[in-house]
Amino acid sequence: MEERLVEVSNQEVRIDFELGLKCRANVSLRSLSTTTPIAFKVQTSSPHKFLVSPPCGLIPPSSQASFQIILKPQTQLPSSFPRSLSDRFLLKTALAPDLSSSSDPTIINSWFSSSSSSTLLTSDFKLKVAYVGFFLLRHAVSAGDIYVVKLIIKRQKSLLTHLSPPDAESLLKSATESCNSSSMISLLLESGLSIKPDSIESEPKSSWMVYNGWTGIHVAAAFDRTEELWRLIRREEGGGGGGGPLDLDCRDEEGRTPLHLAASRGNVECAKLLIEAGADKDAKSQDGRTALYRAAANGDRQMVSLLIKMGADPTTVTSTVHGRSLLDVAREERHKQVVDIFERGESVLRAARKGELRDLELLLNTGAITNYHDQYGLTALHVAAIKGHKEAVCMLLNHGMMKMMDLECQDLEGHTPLHLAVEGGSLETVEVLINKGANLNTKSWRGSTPLDMAHAMGHDAISKLLINRGASPPSLPPSSSSSSSSILQ
Repeated sequence: MEERLVEVSNQEVRIDFELGLKCRANVSLRSLSTTTPIAFKVQTSSPHKFLVSPPCGLIPPSSQASFQIILKPQTQLPSSFPRSLSDRFLLKTALAPDLSSSSDPTIINSWFSSSSSSTLLTSDFKLKVAYVGFFLLRHAVSAGDIYVVKLIIKRQKSLLTHLSPPDAESLLKSATESCNSSSMISLLLESGLSIKPDSIESEPKSSWMVYNGWTGIHVAAAFDRTEELWRLIRREEGGGGGGGPLDLDCRDEEGRTPLHLAASRGNVECAKLLIEAGADKDAKSQDGRTALYRAAANGDRQMVSLLIKMGADPTTVTSTVHGRSLLDVAREERHKQVVDIFERGESVLRAARKGELRDLELLLNTGAITNYHDQYGLTALHVAAIKGHKEAVCMLLNHGMMKMMDLECQDLEGHTPLHLAVEGGSLETVEVLINKGANLNTKSWRGSTPLDMAHAMGHDAISKLLINRGASPPSLPPSSSSSSSSILQ
């Protein structure tokens, strides 16, 4: 196996293309040798189109160097893009112990051509060429070429989010006039195209509905129209149609709800409004993606954090996207901050389940989310409660980010932490939760209260405590009180 001598910044030379102008791309090299200089030389398959500056050079040990690829002004579009089928570069590198520290291109070029260099350790890299940039993106959008648009955006993920308002509006106009207008608009919006609300006021809502199957709520959520969304939710405008109830989970042509659009676009306040109004946090579109999946795939740390805190399921596995978990998606996309949210959430659960107070305290003090939950809907407070880890329960309840909604959160069977503390049989843990304000009469999905469970499991001391604190008398026979202990074994 050939030993690598340098680390190359990109295996693909990405050129921001524009007609009639010189276009440039930089390639950085880092020497992997700590003792010997490394010589490099760059060759192109299309010398009539490209210049390389410098075409060769010398990298001192453990140092860096770079070269620039210059595309001469072109009068026509590339024959294929973003990936070029004919343009490529060959980067030749070799250990050069006999060269001086001088980087004279003439000396290095002749050295590569001499027979004496053939016995030295060498390593070659083939660099492919991709043509990207706003000019080609707009051309592909106008042509309705969804495939090419996706490939350009994949290579330049920040392209859409950094467009000037005029360019963003121009791109949106091209999308609305393309042959695949509905899918094209959806793709651009989900990929980060940012349009100021004022810039689309002249665009009738009906046109968005025609293009995408959107309702007024879709439009408001997609374009971050928080006030308009607030009015629609509260029925101050006729967003529900016919005076009927407003459908917060209405679907567009691709099965996306308004929450999907808000999450894809990073519109945090709109997402929060929708969830607080009762939108389905875990609804899946036709491609199997949830709102949290879209936020994780986009690397949107703020949106991911919000959705998890508001109860979205972080353990969802997409049904149609190769069965990947959200953590898998974040890792594959190298979104380190999002990966950290998921990994630290799992660490909080593990520490709470085992009663590892030092680890739990460190995680909480460094901003880990407290209501991250597992596939059974169990949060850290649930698992600490059922295990009878009173100190862990106190630590979680005293944490500054803990809210009343966390105290009353329910697992997939409708159990609150108080239900599970009763099931675990820890009188002290039950008392801590009651003192913090836990609802004594909350019912699980099967209708059992904490006192029902205490009565069914024969926890007489806990039953007495609950009654003394004001719990209603048992309402269910012992057989109706369900148990969650098996899922924690």
